Amino acid sequence: MRARAFVLINLAAGASQRVLAELRKMSFVAEVHAVSGPYDMIAVVDGASFNEIGAFVIGKIQAVPGIQKTITCNVIFLEN
Repeated sequence: MRARAFVLINLAAGASQRVLAELRKMSFVAEVHAVSGPYDMIAVVDGASFNEIGAFVIGKIQAVPGIQKTITCNVIFLEN
């Protein structure tokens, strides 16, 4: 089973359009949305494992200019 995470993102003022365009180009990013509330964007990231997602977030997403902080929430698939 593949892994999935929601990455909650805080941005610098004025960075929304540039960051949105950069994230949409990234292969692991399935979706990205600008949102209101305590976070500015949420990216849905898919990978082979949580370790792969973690390395992607640290190496690629956090490196995007304008991103100030991320919180990665791994999706847990509950079985009935």
